[in-house]
Amino acid sequence: MAVIAGNWKMHHGPSEALDFLSDFDVDAIPSSHELILFPSNLSLHAVANAEQRDSRVQVGVQNVYWEDSGAFTGEISAPMAKDAGATFALVGHSERRHVFGETDLQTQWKVDIVVRSGLVPVLCVGETIEERRAGRVEEVILRQLEVALDSLCSAPRFLVAYEPVWAIGTGETATPEDATFAHGTLRRRLERALSATHASRVPILYGGSVKPGNAEELMQARDVDGLLVGGASLDATSFRQIVTAAG
Repeated sequence: MAVIAGNWKMHHGPSEALDFLSDFDVDAIPSSHELILFPSNLSLHAVANAEQRDSRVQVGVQNVYWEDSGAFTGEISAPMAKDAGATFALVGHSERRHVFGETDLQTQWKVDIVVRSGLVPVLCVGETIEERRAGRVEEVILRQLEVALDSLCSAPRFLVAYEPVWAIGTGETATPEDATFAHGTLRRRLERALSATHASRVPILYGGSVKPGNAEELMQARDVDGLLVGGASLDATSFRQIVTAAG
């Protein structure tokens, strides 16, 4: 089953989100696909409420804090997100790491709370252009996976998303060979932590300037089980084309 996720980031308020859902033909989604939408926090409940009648469309939260509750102005907790209708939670997205300065340790804390709260974690890993040029792709993505691995392995289900930082919002896209190398590296580490059979069931998504024109090629790469789509998921027509192209 291909997993196609749309991360709306800080776009689409509640009314725009509902307009998107009206334009997006859920019935056109292949039965072999699992679709996850990550709306903004303010749109989360509206999207979850609108889509609760179709189990193929699931909803996730883009970010949570690492405590259940408390005096943390502006933050939301994993239990709150679950109560609002979220099933999944993005953790460690490159914008959280590189724009907001979140560390590997803080990412680990977030994975912990997500798993304890009964949400499905989607751990994002990826290297910067400097790390790539220095030949450190394997080192970086394994470090980012390793710090959260114990918590991930304790979860009933989890996903991993490889998103090279240099390809996010830049128009640059990893080649299928790049994706195969990174995804294979992650898969082999999961096999050592779990088993080959169990690891083969963990979806590893590719994210980074995914568009209708490259979705099919990326999905054909070895060990690519789905796509984490950013800007191209904001338009219903574009996103539908990606879902269709993903096979």
